Amino acid sequence: MNSINFMRLRHLSTAISLTLLLVSVVAIGMKGLNFGLDFTGGTLLEVEYETPVELEGVKSILDNAGYRDVVVQNFGSETDVLVRMSESFRDDLGSEVLNLLQANTTDNDLTLLRSEFVGASVGEELRDQGGIAMLVALFVVMAYVAFRFQWKFSVGAVMALFHDVVIIIGLFALFQWDFDLNVLAALLAVIGYSLNDTIVVSDRIRENFRMMRVGSPIEIINESLTQTLGRTLMTSLTTLLVLLALFFLGGDIIHNFALALTIGVAVGTYSSIYIAANLLLAVGISREDLLPPELEEEEDDMP
Repeated sequence: MNSINFMRLRHLSTAISLTLLLVSVVAIGMKGLNFGLDFTGGTLLEVEYETPVELEGVKSILDNAGYRDVVVQNFGSETDVLVRMSESFRDDLGSEVLNLLQANTTDNDLTLLRSEFVGASVGEELRDQGGIAMLVALFVVMAYVAFRFQWKFSVGAVMALFHDVVIIIGLFALFQWDFDLNVLAALLAVIGYSLNDTIVVSDRIRENFRMMRVGSPIEIINESLTQTLGRTLMTSLTTLLVLLALFFLGGDIIHNFALALTIGVAVGTYSSIYIAANLLLAVGISREDLLPPELEEEEDDMP
């Protein structure tokens, strides 16, 4: 099989990545994230129906009434419905929502089980901890890759992860999609997924630098990427099939979680090729960088 000349497009891919990063940073700075109830606080209501009810119908009634950021889900059973919204809590809000739902429901009696305020302080604490978790993850990744391979590989791996996370956050800011704890969890999952793909590619690049006696760094990297392409595509496609099923069929609760992961898988596959490998060339990776110490000593002793 002939090698695919991936690196022929390295300058174009660099321009595309820098443009996406710039757009993402501008969107984050100017528009900010549309934080969900987990971060902003709001009201939580639990309503019990006499018979099961369609959740989409309940959400539609509340959305049409003007309530903001409504999330509806079953809680324990099909007749127990949990409603979350970013409306400021007030004493009569529970009865107001109950009367609205009852007026739009026939042959089904409703009971308000609880109405309470969800504070934003918990969300702020979790947001800060989540941000720290991502920074720690990036630091650990850099240390691991530098120890497992070589420091030049760690630069490429961390920059690829940074690239993926910033673009996902930037898209959520640009389109003002709800950013909640599920999306934060998806970001951490993307770090793990993208790192796994980058490690596989890096391992093949290291082996080929040691085994291939002839060939420039560009040729060796192209050969390595070609050898891992089948595995990368199969992993990405099978993962995307599951995520698309969750996106279209999983409901509102995990909709944005599946959306963030879908973007992450696509961008992560791209970054493993055109960010991690591209940066290896930028920092001047060479065969001498990857020779085992014993082999270096033997070559130094040769006349």
